[in-house]
Amino acid sequence: MAAVIGWDIGGAHIKAARADDGRLTAVVQIACAPHESVASLEQALRDARVALGAAERHRVTMTAELSDAFESRARGVVTIAAIAAHEIGVPDILFYAGEHGFISRDGIGPHVEAVASANWRASAELVARHCAEALFIDIGSTTTDIAPICAGRVAALGASDAERLAYGELAYAGFSRGAPQAYAARAPVAGGWTPLVNEAFASMADVRRVLGDLPEGETDADLSPTADGRPKTVAASRARLARLAGRDAAELSDAQWRAFAQYLARAQLRAIEDQMALLQSRDALAFDAPMVGAGVGRKLAARLAQSQGRTFVDFADLIAAPPALAERAANCAPASALALLDMP
Repeated sequence: MAAVIGWDIGGAHIKAARADDGRLTAVVQIACAPHESVASLEQALRDARVALGAAERHRVTMTAELSDAFESRARGVVTIAAIAAHEIGVPDILFYAGEHGFISRDGIGPHVEAVASANWRASAELVARHCAEALFIDIGSTTTDIAPICAGRVAALGASDAERLAYGELAYAGFSRGAPQAYAARAPVAGGWTPLVNEAFASMADVRRVLGDLPEGETDADLSPTADGRPKTVAASRARLARLAGRDAAELSDAQWRAFAQYLARAQLRAIEDQMALLQSRDALAFDAPMVGAGVGRKLAARLAQSQGRTFVDFADLIAAPPALAERAANCAPASALALLDMP
């Protein structure tokens, strides 16, 4: 059986997974910044291709078309498809178009909207093969995808980002990227309410690091540079978060900064819960359906499942792969799903 590589081309990362004989054998994730230079996207694709080796079939999905590197999302889709085809350089490369399935590069024109940001659906389709009823949640570094699975089918109403935001199926709330002050205008600090400084002083990775949810240093969950260029340590993260309150870290105790980080984390989680509540208000999901969690933030999904009294299923447990690799594959769910969906 031919090898297949699934590609998820994002605005911050290239994620790719290789499957041989229906079993994942390798997964890579490489940071990129197409908004700074499309060349970084090209280099990340080349690096991933080298890391994964040659394969006969390649299946591609993307979200990088939303990057402001492109004048429009449609232009982004066409450009990214051209870059992928050139850098991957094999005849058998197809692009994922959601409900339309896999299409050739030549067929993208009429299906630009279906190709744009369809990566969430690939993951949900794989979940639907294993779970007839489920609430699928992928908490990635930047966003959270939420999709109901009903009667073994993806029952999402939205397709584009705009539709999914409106239907409660997408939240721009991620595990490590994004600004903490996006979820709260003020926070309790040193016994008083403090308006937060709306500057790019810190990221959610700093919140996670202070709370102990993210190890110090570079990890797959946090490949982006820090806001100030200083190290990825707990102490440096406290200093960055302190700036959001107009303070220096030395002004308060470590416990007080941890309480500050907890408040910001809860505020973000409420943003995700609000979208879930909107989706669930449609009465499209059984109250006892399990929650399937994917992405680098799926431990947060497990907490959400517990709060709702739902059974939690780790996406890693649905993947045919050695345990350590399955963990990485669950962090890169769309790429992994594409590699496995294409197997007979």
